Amino acid sequence: MGRRQTDSEFRRIPVPILSFLGCVSIFMVYLCFSVTYKPSSTRKVSFGPISYKSSGEKGGEEEKCCRGIEHLELWGHSANWGSNFRLNSSKDCCMACKRMCEAENRPCLCNSWVFCGNKKACGSRFGECWLKKQRDILSPDRKEAGDQVMWTSGLIFGIEEGVVGLDTEEYGILRVKLLPDCAPLSVDYILELLASRHCAGCQFHRAESRGTHWDIEGNHIENALYGPPFALIQGTLEAHNKRFKKIPVEFCSIIKRGTVAWVGSGPEFFISLANHNEWKKAYTVFGFVHPQDMEIAEKIAQLPTKHEVWGNIKVSVLEKPVSLRLRRTTNTSRTSLELNSNMNTDTKPS
Repeated sequence: MGRRQTDSEFRRIPVPILSFLGCVSIFMVYLCFSVTYKPSSTRKVSFGPISYKSSGEKGGEEEKCCRGIEHLELWGHSANWGSNFRLNSSKDCCMACKRMCEAENRPCLCNSWVFCGNKKACGSRFGECWLKKQRDILSPDRKEAGDQVMWTSGLIFGIEEGVVGLDTEEYGILRVKLLPDCAPLSVDYILELLASRHCAGCQFHRAESRGTHWDIEGNHIENALYGPPFALIQGTLEAHNKRFKKIPVEFCSIIKRGTVAWVGSGPEFFISLANHNEWKKAYTVFGFVHPQDMEIAEKIAQLPTKHEVWGNIKVSVLEKPVSLRLRRTTNTSRTSLELNSNMNTDTKPS
């Protein structure tokens, strides 16, 4: 039977072994805490290395993600009546809607779903899965929300749907495909911010290139360091005079080139310029940048910076932050989004 190790036993461990264990511990701490916080007055966050696949990729991890928001009932035209369609879970309901949105060269027949999964609250309606069609997918029709609501609801974006723009004005618009099935709470916040038409204070304030650590496709170069620089641009999506409520983590995707994700629970976010498989699923991924627009992100990463230290991590902060405005944008073509899907795969090590 094993027993607890005493202090005297610990002291008898050879010094070389202790040194080795110490080095391993330091390395693990670096990886786990490369996300560090600057003084709370600025609320800037620093992190080291991250990875990712698009939601449309067959066999990808995002295909397994199908989530909704509890205590929310979405309205809309019924594509399939829940009174005649019952399933075992909200995920099954979400997947049923997603399957109606996979047809080639056709619009989604279902872009939202509503499920009743609380046996006590739902009673005879338990298991009902309503598949619906929103008129404006970026402004879904909400009927009710709050603890008294027994429904769970979610959105599904087709290949050409759910694209918003991060307008940098001077450098161009970064088109971002949102992932409501992976991060419904995060996407809900982005759509709320979009509807408010107010993003004063939203900006990029940190910029670090790929350096010599990653190639142009974002693949890590063998034997190279993982930073700094950490191949990312970082900013905030919190509007002035608008109270931000922390978003619960919604881990699902790993992070690769083009990934858009929160740092912690927001409002700090980043766009990755490289494949960071070493970060595992440490961050909530809520979108990805159109591949053609990564040129804009790369351009921002080359702007003049000054060095700062956040939580013992050296970072590069923009001398002049780049202001952002969240806006609607034209739909991205199917071909372009499939290109992004093909780029973001795990078949090639990074």
